[in-house]
Amino acid sequence: MIEIKINLNSKDYMEYLSKAASVIKGQKDYITRLDAETGDGDHWVNLNMGFEKLLEQKEVLEVMSLSDMFKKIAITLMSTIGGSSGVLYGSAYLKVSQVIAGEDVITADLLKDILAAKLEGIMERGNAKPGFKTMIDPLYRAHEYMTEAFNNNATDEEILLAMKKGAAYGMNETAQMEAVKGRACYRSDKGVGKLDPGAVTMYYQLAALVEYIMEQS
Repeated sequence: MIEIKINLNSKDYMEYLSKAASVIKGQKDYITRLDAETGDGDHWVNLNMGFEKLLEQKEVLEVMSLSDMFKKIAITLMSTIGGSSGVLYGSAYLKVSQVIAGEDVITADLLKDILAAKLEGIMERGNAKPGFKTMIDPLYRAHEYMTEAFNNNATDEEILLAMKKGAAYGMNETAQMEAVKGRACYRSDKGVGKLDPGAVTMYYQLAALVEYIMEQS
């Protein structure tokens, strides 16, 4: 039985982003419909545009150092994705570029730090926190579950599975939350009963990362 290890370089990360982009692209109708119920209905269009722009630069990005790659990803997403999402994604990746400075590969320990950095970047820039019914919720739970697995001396595979499980839980729990940010917070029902589209697309990305690593091992 092959042991699964988390060990990603820049090329690996760009391959993962290709997988995540494909997943998001395939969910156009679902995400657009979901967003139309509580928001502007443009979340998929904006996010997909950002990922397509990243893939256009794939050959350039995959030969950069991890830190420079994350910084370039941040700038690209910030300038391509419309609305608040671009700023939030950009802030997340900028924070990661600082955390990952000097590192050549992403290990399990560093991946945990990357999730924490993304959380910090988004929460600081968006003035938001877990429970606000946003993309933060699956990211927060993924990090929480991953950290618990780490503290229990779990294997890399167990850590990854915990990360994916946490992301799914965080996404699903947004259905019962009242929106504090975005257009949904102006609705009389505060979006209760509906999944947050930003949380769903964040889950797709986290799940795609887990799946990519496990497929490559």
